[in-house]
Amino acid sequence: MSLINKKWFTAMIGIILFLIIVYLLRLNLIIFTPLYVLIHTIFLPFVIAGILFYLCRPLVKWLEGKKVPKWIAILSAYLAITLIIYVLVKMVGPVISDQLQRFVDNLPAMVSTVTDWIKYFQMNRATFPDFIQEALLTASQDFETRIQDNVGNIANGILGVFGFIGGVVNTIFYLVLVPIILFYMLKDSDHFAPRVVSFFKKSKQDNVRGILKDMDKTISSYIQGQMLVSFIVGALLYIGYLIIDLNYSLVLALFAMLMNVIPFVGPFLAVVPAILVALFQDPIMVLYVAIITLIAQQIEGNLVSPQVMGKTLNIHPLTIIVLILTAGNLMGLVGIIFIIPAYSIAKVLVTHTVKIYKINQE
Repeated sequence: MSLINKKWFTAMIGIILFLIIVYLLRLNLIIFTPLYVLIHTIFLPFVIAGILFYLCRPLVKWLEGKKVPKWIAILSAYLAITLIIYVLVKMVGPVISDQLQRFVDNLPAMVSTVTDWIKYFQMNRATFPDFIQEALLTASQDFETRIQDNVGNIANGILGVFGFIGGVVNTIFYLVLVPIILFYMLKDSDHFAPRVVSFFKKSKQDNVRGILKDMDKTISSYIQGQMLVSFIVGALLYIGYLIIDLNYSLVLALFAMLMNVIPFVGPFLAVVPAILVALFQDPIMVLYVAIITLIAQQIEGNLVSPQVMGKTLNIHPLTIIVLILTAGNLMGLVGIIFIIPAYSIAKVLVTHTVKIYKINQE
Protein backbone atom coordinates (compact mmCIF):
# COMPACT_ATOMS: atom_id res chain seq x y z
CA MET A 1 0.00 0.00 0.00
CA SER A 2 1.56 3.30 -1.09
CA LEU A 3 2.00 6.21 1.29
CA ILE A 4 -0.42 8.38 -0.68
CA ASN A 5 -3.26 6.04 0.25
CA LYS A 6 -2.56 6.21 3.98
CA LYS A 7 -4.70 8.60 6.04
CA TRP A 8 -1.87 9.87 8.24
CA PHE A 9 0.21 10.78 5.18
CA THR A 10 -2.72 12.63 3.56
CA ALA A 11 -3.40 14.49 6.80
CA MET A 12 0.27 15.45 7.12
CA ILE A 13 0.33 16.80 3.55
CA GLY A 14 -2.84 18.78 4.26
CA ILE A 15 -1.31 20.34 7.39
CA ILE A 16 1.90 21.26 5.55
CA LEU A 17 -0.07 22.89 2.72
CA PHE A 18 -2.17 24.80 5.25
CA LEU A 19 0.95 26.11 7.04
CA ILE A 20 2.49 27.16 3.71
CA ILE A 21 -0.67 29.07 2.81
CA VAL A 22 -0.68 30.78 6.22
CA TYR A 23 2.99 31.73 5.79
CA LEU A 24 2.39 33.16 2.30
CA LEU A 25 -0.61 35.13 3.53
CA ARG A 26 1.49 36.57 6.35
CA LEU A 27 4.11 37.74 3.85
CA ASN A 28 1.43 39.51 1.81
CA LEU A 29 -0.78 40.98 4.52
CA ILE A 30 -0.80 44.39 2.82
CA ILE A 31 -2.98 42.92 0.07
CA PHE A 32 -5.70 42.26 2.62
CA THR A 33 -5.59 45.72 4.22
CA PRO A 34 -8.80 46.94 2.49
CA LEU A 35 -10.58 43.74 3.55
CA TYR A 36 -9.34 44.20 7.12
CA VAL A 37 -10.57 47.81 7.19
CA LEU A 38 -13.98 46.71 5.86
CA ILE A 39 -14.35 43.93 8.44
CA HIS A 40 -13.13 46.21 11.23
CA THR A 41 -15.70 48.84 10.22
CA ILE A 42 -18.77 46.60 9.99
CA PHE A 43 -17.86 44.08 12.71
CA LEU A 44 -19.39 45.94 15.67
CA PRO A 45 -22.63 46.95 13.87
CA PHE A 46 -23.16 43.35 12.79
CA VAL A 47 -22.49 42.07 16.32
CA ILE A 48 -24.94 44.57 17.84
CA ALA A 49 -27.54 43.77 15.18
CA GLY A 50 -26.98 40.04 15.73
CA ILE A 51 -27.56 40.36 19.49
CA LEU A 52 -30.71 42.42 18.90
CA PHE A 53 -31.84 39.86 16.31
CA TYR A 54 -31.78 37.00 18.81
CA LEU A 55 -33.52 39.17 21.40
CA CYS A 56 -36.24 40.34 18.98
CA ARG A 57 -36.83 37.11 17.07
CA PRO A 58 -38.99 35.43 19.75
CA LEU A 59 -41.38 38.41 19.67
CA VAL A 60 -41.46 38.43 15.85
CA LYS A 61 -42.11 34.67 15.71
CA TRP A 62 -44.84 34.93 18.34
CA LEU A 63 -46.61 37.70 16.43
CA GLU A 64 -46.29 35.77 13.18
CA GLY A 65 -47.90 32.81 14.94
CA LYS A 66 -50.84 35.11 15.70
CA LYS A 67 -51.24 35.73 11.93
CA VAL A 68 -49.64 39.18 12.14
CA PRO A 69 -47.90 40.21 8.87
CA LYS A 70 -44.13 39.95 9.12
CA TRP A 71 -43.44 43.63 8.46
CA ILE A 72 -45.84 44.61 11.26
CA ALA A 73 -44.17 42.07 13.57
CA ILE A 74 -40.75 43.57 12.78
CA LEU A 75 -42.09 47.10 13.31
CA SER A 76 -43.51 45.97 16.66
CA ALA A 77 -40.06 44.70 17.68
CA TYR A 78 -38.56 48.08 16.76
CA LEU A 79 -41.24 49.86 18.79
CA ALA A 80 -40.58 47.55 21.75
CA ILE A 81 -36.84 48.37 21.66
CA THR A 82 -37.59 52.10 21.39
CA LEU A 83 -40.06 51.93 24.29
CA ILE A 84 -37.59 50.07 26.51
CA ILE A 85 -34.83 52.59 25.76
CA TYR A 86 -37.21 55.50 26.40
CA VAL A 87 -38.36 54.09 29.74
CA LEU A 88 -34.78 53.41 30.83
CA VAL A 89 -33.65 56.91 29.87
CA LYS A 90 -36.61 58.59 31.61
CA MET A 91 -36.50 56.48 34.77
CA VAL A 92 -32.87 55.45 35.17
CA GLY A 93 -31.13 58.33 33.39
CA PRO A 94 -31.69 61.02 36.04
CA VAL A 95 -30.60 58.68 38.86
CA ILE A 96 -27.43 57.71 37.00
CA SER A 97 -26.69 61.36 36.21
CA ASP A 98 -27.13 62.35 39.86
CA GLN A 99 -24.95 59.52 41.15
CA LEU A 100 -22.21 60.21 38.60
CA GLN A 101 -22.27 63.90 39.50
CA ARG A 102 -21.91 63.07 43.19
CA PHE A 103 -19.08 60.69 42.35
CA VAL A 104 -17.25 63.39 40.38
CA ASP A 105 -17.80 65.88 43.22
CA ASN A 106 -16.40 63.41 45.77
CA LEU A 107 -13.49 62.27 43.61
CA PRO A 108 -11.01 64.94 44.86
CA ALA A 109 -11.76 63.96 48.46
CA MET A 110 -11.25 60.28 47.61
CA VAL A 111 -7.91 61.02 45.92
CA SER A 112 -6.92 63.17 48.91
CA THR A 113 -7.77 60.31 51.28
CA VAL A 114 -5.61 57.88 49.31
CA THR A 115 -2.77 60.42 49.30
CA ASP A 116 -3.09 60.83 53.09
CA TRP A 117 -2.94 57.03 53.52
CA ILE A 118 0.20 56.87 51.42
CA LYS A 119 1.84 59.68 53.42
CA TYR A 120 0.88 57.96 56.67
CA PHE A 121 2.39 54.66 55.57
CA GLN A 122 5.53 56.42 54.31
CA MET A 123 5.99 58.18 57.67
CA ASN A 124 5.45 54.97 59.62
CA ARG A 125 6.94 52.43 57.26
CA ALA A 126 9.85 51.77 59.66
CA THR A 127 7.41 49.84 61.85
CA PHE A 128 6.50 47.44 59.02
CA PRO A 129 8.48 44.39 57.82
CA ASP A 130 10.94 44.97 54.97
CA PHE A 131 8.85 43.33 52.24
CA ILE A 132 5.80 45.46 53.18
CA GLN A 133 7.99 48.58 53.15
CA GLU A 134 9.17 47.83 49.63
CA ALA A 135 5.63 47.12 48.41
CA LEU A 136 4.27 50.35 49.96
CA LEU A 137 7.14 52.40 48.52
CA THR A 138 6.60 50.98 45.04
CA ALA A 139 2.84 51.52 45.21
CA SER A 140 3.14 55.11 46.43
CA GLN A 141 5.70 56.02 43.77
CA ASP A 142 3.54 54.47 41.07
CA PHE A 143 0.45 56.32 42.31
CA GLU A 144 2.22 59.67 42.41
CA THR A 145 3.70 59.09 38.95
CA ARG A 146 0.28 58.34 37.49
CA ILE A 147 -1.18 61.50 39.00
CA GLN A 148 1.65 63.63 37.61
CA ASP A 149 1.32 62.03 34.18
CA ASN A 150 -2.44 62.50 33.93
CA VAL A 151 -3.24 65.77 35.68
CA GLY A 152 -3.05 68.85 33.47
CA ASN A 153 -1.95 67.02 30.36
CA ILE A 154 -3.07 69.44 27.65
CA ALA A 155 -2.00 67.24 24.76
CA ASN A 156 -4.13 64.39 26.02
CA GLY A 157 -7.01 66.79 26.44
CA ILE A 158 -6.76 67.92 22.82
CA LEU A 159 -6.53 64.34 21.59
CA GLY A 160 -9.50 63.52 23.77
CA VAL A 161 -11.57 66.17 21.98
CA PHE A 162 -10.79 64.62 18.60
CA GLY A 163 -11.48 61.18 20.03
CA PHE A 164 -14.85 62.45 21.28
CA ILE A 165 -15.71 63.82 17.84
CA GLY A 166 -14.74 60.52 16.24
CA GLY A 167 -16.85 58.67 18.79
CA VAL A 168 -19.88 60.84 17.96
CA VAL A 169 -19.43 60.14 14.24
CA ASN A 170 -19.15 56.39 14.90
CA THR A 171 -22.24 56.48 17.12
CA ILE A 172 -24.29 58.18 14.39
CA PHE A 173 -22.97 55.62 11.89
CA TYR A 174 -24.03 52.75 14.15
CA LEU A 175 -27.43 54.30 14.85
CA VAL A 176 -28.10 54.31 11.11
CA LEU A 177 -26.46 51.01 10.15
CA VAL A 178 -27.58 48.74 12.99
CA PRO A 179 -31.36 49.15 12.43
CA ILE A 180 -30.89 48.47 8.69
CA ILE A 181 -28.88 45.28 9.33
CA LEU A 182 -31.36 44.18 12.00
CA PHE A 183 -34.32 44.70 9.64
CA TYR A 184 -32.85 42.44 6.95
CA MET A 185 -31.83 39.84 9.54
CA LEU A 186 -35.38 39.64 10.85
CA LYS A 187 -36.88 39.78 7.37
CA ASP A 188 -34.68 37.16 5.67
CA SER A 189 -33.70 34.90 8.57
CA ASP A 190 -35.97 32.10 7.34
CA HIS A 191 -34.19 32.07 3.96
CA PHE A 192 -30.62 31.87 5.31
CA ALA A 193 -30.47 28.15 6.10
CA PRO A 194 -32.14 27.00 2.83
CA ARG A 195 -29.71 29.13 0.79
CA VAL A 196 -26.70 27.69 2.58
CA VAL A 197 -28.04 24.14 2.29
CA SER A 198 -28.61 24.57 -1.46
CA PHE A 199 -24.83 24.78 -2.03
CA PHE A 200 -24.37 21.16 -0.90
CA LYS A 201 -25.25 17.84 -2.48
CA LYS A 202 -28.64 16.37 -1.62
CA SER A 203 -26.98 13.57 0.33
CA LYS A 204 -25.32 16.16 2.61
CA GLN A 205 -28.19 18.63 2.96
CA ASP A 206 -29.81 17.00 6.00
CA ASN A 207 -26.49 17.04 7.85
CA VAL A 208 -25.83 20.68 6.96
CA ARG A 209 -29.38 21.60 8.00
CA GLY A 210 -28.83 19.90 11.35
CA ILE A 211 -25.53 21.72 11.90
CA LEU A 212 -27.10 25.11 11.13
CA LYS A 213 -30.03 24.35 13.44
CA ASP A 214 -27.76 23.40 16.35
CA MET A 215 -25.53 26.44 15.78
CA ASP A 216 -28.55 28.72 15.77
CA LYS A 217 -29.86 27.11 18.97
CA THR A 218 -26.48 27.47 20.67
CA ILE A 219 -26.06 31.15 19.79
CA SER A 220 -29.67 31.94 20.67
CA SER A 221 -29.47 30.19 24.04
CA TYR A 222 -26.18 31.88 24.90
CA ILE A 223 -27.24 35.44 24.01
CA GLN A 224 -30.76 35.30 25.46
CA GLY A 225 -29.60 33.40 28.54
CA GLN A 226 -26.57 35.62 29.19
CA MET A 227 -28.64 38.79 28.89
CA LEU A 228 -31.33 37.51 31.25
CA VAL A 229 -28.82 36.21 33.79
CA SER A 230 -26.89 39.50 33.74
CA PHE A 231 -30.11 41.46 34.27
CA ILE A 232 -31.12 39.27 37.23
CA VAL A 233 -27.67 39.56 38.82
CA GLY A 234 -27.73 43.35 38.37
CA ALA A 235 -31.19 43.54 39.97
CA LEU A 236 -30.12 41.37 42.93
CA LEU A 237 -27.02 43.49 43.54
CA TYR A 238 -29.02 46.72 43.25
CA ILE A 239 -31.51 45.50 45.86
CA GLY A 240 -28.65 44.47 48.13
CA TYR A 241 -26.82 47.78 47.69
CA LEU A 242 -30.03 49.66 48.52
CA ILE A 243 -30.48 47.60 51.69
CA ILE A 244 -27.01 48.51 52.99
CA ASP A 245 -27.37 52.08 51.63
CA LEU A 246 -24.23 51.92 49.48
CA ASN A 247 -23.38 55.09 47.59
CA TYR A 248 -23.82 55.08 43.79
CA SER A 249 -25.82 51.83 44.12
CA LEU A 250 -27.51 52.04 40.69
CA VAL A 251 -24.30 52.87 38.81
CA LEU A 252 -22.45 50.03 40.55
CA ALA A 253 -25.27 47.57 39.85
CA LEU A 254 -25.38 48.55 36.16
CA PHE A 255 -21.62 48.16 35.93
CA ALA A 256 -21.90 44.71 37.51
CA MET A 257 -24.66 43.79 35.05
CA LEU A 258 -22.46 44.75 32.10
CA MET A 259 -19.42 42.95 33.50
CA ASN A 260 -21.43 39.79 34.10
CA VAL A 261 -21.64 39.40 30.31
CA ILE A 262 -17.92 38.52 30.40
CA PRO A 263 -17.70 34.79 31.19
CA PHE A 264 -16.13 33.67 34.47
CA VAL A 265 -14.01 36.79 35.18
CA GLY A 266 -16.90 39.27 34.86
CA PRO A 267 -18.28 38.82 38.40
CA PHE A 268 -14.81 39.39 39.89
CA LEU A 269 -14.34 42.60 37.88
CA ALA A 270 -17.84 43.77 38.82
CA VAL A 271 -17.23 43.77 42.57
CA VAL A 272 -14.02 45.85 42.50
CA PRO A 273 -15.65 49.32 42.16
CA ALA A 274 -18.27 48.42 44.79
CA ILE A 275 -15.55 47.41 47.26
CA LEU A 276 -13.61 50.63 46.63
CA VAL A 277 -16.72 52.78 47.13
CA ALA A 278 -17.60 50.84 50.29
CA LEU A 279 -14.06 51.30 51.60
CA PHE A 280 -14.33 55.09 51.32
CA GLN A 281 -17.88 55.19 52.67
CA ASP A 282 -17.30 52.93 55.71
CA PRO A 283 -14.75 50.08 55.95
CA ILE A 284 -17.36 47.73 57.46
CA MET A 285 -19.37 48.16 54.25
CA VAL A 286 -16.73 46.11 52.43
CA LEU A 287 -17.89 43.05 54.37
CA TYR A 288 -21.52 43.79 53.49
CA VAL A 289 -20.67 44.19 49.80
CA ALA A 290 -18.78 40.89 49.84
CA ILE A 291 -21.73 39.10 51.46
CA ILE A 292 -24.24 40.58 48.99
CA THR A 293 -22.02 39.65 46.03
CA LEU A 294 -21.60 36.10 47.36
CA ILE A 295 -25.37 35.70 47.82
CA ALA A 296 -26.12 37.08 44.35
CA GLN A 297 -23.56 34.79 42.70
CA GLN A 298 -24.83 31.76 44.60
CA ILE A 299 -28.41 32.48 43.49
CA GLU A 300 -27.20 33.00 39.92
CA GLY A 301 -25.00 29.91 39.85
CA ASN A 302 -27.38 27.48 41.55
CA LEU A 303 -30.86 28.73 40.63
CA VAL A 304 -30.87 31.20 37.72
CA SER A 305 -28.26 29.89 35.27
CA PRO A 306 -29.32 26.22 35.42
CA GLN A 307 -32.92 27.23 34.65
CA VAL A 308 -32.14 29.88 32.02
CA MET A 309 -29.06 28.48 30.27
CA GLY A 310 -29.73 24.81 30.98
CA LYS A 311 -27.22 22.34 29.57
CA THR A 312 -27.13 23.87 26.09
CA LEU A 313 -23.48 24.84 26.12
CA ASN A 314 -22.27 21.99 28.37
CA ILE A 315 -18.71 23.34 28.72
CA HIS A 316 -16.54 22.23 31.63
CA PRO A 317 -15.46 25.11 33.95
CA LEU A 318 -11.77 24.21 33.49
CA THR A 319 -12.21 24.48 29.72
CA ILE A 320 -13.80 27.93 30.18
CA ILE A 321 -10.84 29.10 32.28
CA VAL A 322 -8.30 27.91 29.69
CA LEU A 323 -10.27 29.48 26.84
CA ILE A 324 -10.61 32.82 28.62
CA LEU A 325 -6.92 33.00 29.59
CA THR A 326 -5.84 32.13 26.05
CA ALA A 327 -8.28 34.51 24.35
CA GLY A 328 -7.43 37.29 26.78
CA ASN A 329 -3.71 37.02 26.00
CA LEU A 330 -4.30 36.86 22.24
CA MET A 331 -7.14 39.34 21.70
CA GLY A 332 -7.81 41.13 24.99
CA LEU A 333 -11.33 41.93 26.18
CA VAL A 334 -12.94 41.24 22.78
CA GLY A 335 -11.51 37.73 22.80
CA ILE A 336 -12.74 37.08 26.34
CA ILE A 337 -16.30 38.10 25.43
CA PHE A 338 -16.54 36.12 22.19
CA ILE A 339 -14.45 33.04 22.94
CA ILE A 340 -17.23 31.02 24.65
CA PRO A 341 -19.84 31.35 21.86
CA ALA A 342 -17.10 30.81 19.25
CA TYR A 343 -15.96 27.66 21.04
CA SER A 344 -19.58 26.47 21.33
CA ILE A 345 -20.07 26.87 17.57
CA ALA A 346 -16.80 25.07 16.86
CA LYS A 347 -17.89 22.29 19.22
CA VAL A 348 -21.14 21.87 17.27
CA LEU A 349 -19.21 21.63 13.99
CA VAL A 350 -16.73 19.09 15.35
CA THR A 351 -19.46 16.99 16.99
CA HIS A 352 -21.48 16.78 13.78
CA THR A 353 -18.37 16.11 11.68
CA VAL A 354 -17.33 13.20 13.91
CA LYS A 355 -20.88 11.83 13.87
CA ILE A 356 -21.04 11.99 10.06
CA TYR A 357 -17.60 10.38 9.79
CA LYS A 358 -18.63 7.48 12.05
CA ILE A 359 -21.83 6.93 10.07
CA ASN A 360 -19.87 6.83 6.80
CA GLN A 361 -17.39 4.35 8.28
CA GLU A 362 -20.13 1.90 9.26
